[in-house]
Amino acid sequence: MTQLESARAGRITDEMRQVAEYEQIPPEELRDKIASGRVVIPKNAARQFVPRAIGKGLCTKVNANIGTSPSRHDPARELAKLDAAVAAGADAVMDLSTGGDLDATLRSILDKSPVMVGTVPVYKAVSRMLAAGRTCIDLTSDDIFDEIEAQCREGVDFITVHCGITQNTLQVLKGCGRHLGMVSRGGSLIAEWMVRNQAENPLYAQYDRLLEITRAHDVTLSLGDGLRPGSIFDAQDRAQISELVVLGQLAQQARDAGVQVMIEGPGHVPLSRIAMDMKLQQQLCGQAPYYVLGPLPTDIAAGHDHIAGAVGGAIAAASGADFLCYVTPAEHLTLPGLDEVREGVIASKIAAHIGDLEKGVAGAWDRDREMTAARRGFDWPAVFAHAIDPEKARAMRAQSEDHDKDVCTMCGDFCALKTYGRALEEIK
Repeated sequence: MTQLESARAGRITDEMRQVAEYEQIPPEELRDKIASGRVVIPKNAARQFVPRAIGKGLCTKVNANIGTSPSRHDPARELAKLDAAVAAGADAVMDLSTGGDLDATLRSILDKSPVMVGTVPVYKAVSRMLAAGRTCIDLTSDDIFDEIEAQCREGVDFITVHCGITQNTLQVLKGCGRHLGMVSRGGSLIAEWMVRNQAENPLYAQYDRLLEITRAHDVTLSLGDGLRPGSIFDAQDRAQISELVVLGQLAQQARDAGVQVMIEGPGHVPLSRIAMDMKLQQQLCGQAPYYVLGPLPTDIAAGHDHIAGAVGGAIAAASGADFLCYVTPAEHLTLPGLDEVREGVIASKIAAHIGDLEKGVAGAWDRDREMTAARRGFDWPAVFAHAIDPEKARAMRAQSEDHDKDVCTMCGDFCALKTYGRALEEIK
């Protein structure tokens, strides 16, 4: 039985109890949200770790992408990135490896990860073809589904599948006059296969087969946004919307089959349209959990895209996004290293928390209230404890000449809190 099927049967699983305790909500409330499809618990039936849930009324979660490339494929480095992401507060990681020993890399990440793990199975399916001296168009539908099934058996908790790229949505894309066309790596691979083979997307045409595999292992589907905008000039065009309509239909089919499902979203979106995008997804996709990359409200932040992503992510989370895929300073430029992974997670955690404050998520305001009390009392250990990045806060404080005093070097004897305290004592 999947978590969705259990919830619909009125059962509260161990995973639901663990999540409810973490989220500070009654388990019955969580069960009902899962039953309605508004919340998912991405946890493969074969894996053992402390689960987290994604969806309405819960704290916004953060994912970190890691993984090798054909030119850089050191599995030990990816495990170090996993450690860095988890230490910084990531709730999930995705292994997007395309180079080296792909099976060994995924197995090592699954073995070591204390958080949920996602993949994009078509990456590995195509990588195998290229390693054998063949091309993407040599791929068969069986190759794709065999890879999906193998990864589900291996223990992957959620998979991104680009089912919304169809012959029809490709025609819509062709007529849109986009500036950047298609920027989804997985989506472009599927599109090339469809065009070269003059066939329908097997992930769409054989969707029931996909549901059968994922249901057997309780793997959550993350319906990928292959037509997401890669430029703010392409945001919310007909191609993006046409795919979203298809994803909404497929999400309902998944729920009907007892399979947990969430929707992936853009991408590059102007600031004024981010909230609208969240509302549009909720309307078209039956309030399925929304997993967004960024979003990025500008195209010119190269080297600092984690900051742009945090700006967009905060608005997205406040407007209903449930799961933020981090953006690192290396976005659009190179494969991220350890420092970029950490910075990306921290930036997205800040965005997620700001969104939680606006959504009134249980416990969100308490943390800021405790930080306020710590600052008022010059309780530096408490300040560090309540900071999103305690390590950096502690290190910066240690650099201060007055680090052992109840002041900071910014104000020193001109501390506003102390000045106000003295003035308050004189007020009759």
